[in-house]
Amino acid sequence: MPRNKKGKRGGNSSSKGSLRQEVLQLQLSKTAVSRAGRNGMRGESGVSDDDLASEVLSHYSSASESASVIEEGTGEVVDEQTAQEETEDKLKQCIDNLMDKSAKTRLAALESLRLAFSSRVLYEFLLERRFTISDCLERSLKKGGGEEQAAAATVCALLCVQLGGGVEGEEGFKMLRPILSSILIDSCASLSARQSCARALGMCCYVSASEDAEDLLKSIGHLESVFVGAYPLGDGSLPSVKAGIPALHSAALQSWALLCTLCPASRINTILNHHMPRLHACLESSEVNFRIAVGETIALLYELGRDIDQEFEYEDCDALCDSLKNLATDGNKHRAKNDRRKQRSIFREVLHYIENEDFTEEKIQFGIEAIYIDGWMRHRIYDAFKEVLESGVRHHLQFNPLLRDIFGLGPPLILDASVKASRISRTERHLFNSAAFKARTKLRNKVRDKRADVM
Repeated sequence: MPRNKKGKRGGNSSSKGSLRQEVLQLQLSKTAVSRAGRNGMRGESGVSDDDLASEVLSHYSSASESASVIEEGTGEVVDEQTAQEETEDKLKQCIDNLMDKSAKTRLAALESLRLAFSSRVLYEFLLERRFTISDCLERSLKKGGGEEQAAAATVCALLCVQLGGGVEGEEGFKMLRPILSSILIDSCASLSARQSCARALGMCCYVSASEDAEDLLKSIGHLESVFVGAYPLGDGSLPSVKAGIPALHSAALQSWALLCTLCPASRINTILNHHMPRLHACLESSEVNFRIAVGETIALLYELGRDIDQEFEYEDCDALCDSLKNLATDGNKHRAKNDRRKQRSIFREVLHYIENEDFTEEKIQFGIEAIYIDGWMRHRIYDAFKEVLESGVRHHLQFNPLLRDIFGLGPPLILDASVKASRISRTERHLFNSAAFKARTKLRNKVRDKRADVM
């Protein structure tokens, strides 16, 4: 067949029109498939429980865009409100699935809620559903297996972070604290569940503890009852524990240290006198992560002691510094290289702080804002939220009023392009953040004073 000369450059106008129609049909087909996938359609059977977690997260990723999304090839604008409604429908289904008879379905629902709660701020959505969710979480904690209990405890902590430190958060904490404490101190419970309950109890109490010291005091006591199992025996030797227990001790100790930041001066003095010598002895533990948790707790207690008395010093400070120096220069080959590096770095920081009150400041950037971790108390608070929120911590620093209040950031920023272009200097942000954090600390100290008589 003879070649059409015009065909070298794409053919005649009729061919071009046909080609455009084919391309348009292909684009529309792709769009239809994309919509079906995004809406969770799978024939007539719907979405499986195993896929629910990833779908909720993907919905929240699409809903988080500040502008409407334009679908490729069609020019069709997808309304953000519609995406938000679809996401809320998925979350409602997750809440319903918490009451399902199947443990697999309940676990999938808990994982979906964990992803959603950590990645977005959902206060308005959760406000009218908080009692239903709390009831479901309590049921999972009481009747579920170890894996379900661990997942439910994590969602408990996230729910408290979502609801904040107001009346709603306090109501939820008072409902869930007894069962979290019960699992924590139950030696027959799953270690993963106990560890998750330790973190949840510390976070929920920190966020939701009111001026009534009863909940705070009980939570501190339950956490203490767990990690004192690592304290030296009567002959001065450290107890031998089975695998997994040091991780539980670390979680309980870190949550306890977080709650120590809420205690009045009289309680801090008692804590320093009783726990410092025993924590000093625990630096000889064979578990690197537990040693690190102990070292950071010692530094935090030192900071709290110096807040009360600038001349505070541990009575056996020379021996403590010798122990810290050994750990800061530990070169034992039988320990993993990464463990040695992490241990040396942290214990150098602890030693410098105790000897010189020197703390290496860390900057946490999110959006155009930043916070500065410039002390051990601030370090423990930030790490506690990071452990619960994981990769969502920066989003919550930007938009969650609770975290913004704790770190002295003020109301969430609403920025346009001109504001984004005029950023304040690093020094100005640092001074502002430090001043706001100190002001909040003074305010919390007043609450501590009110608790002093009860403590």
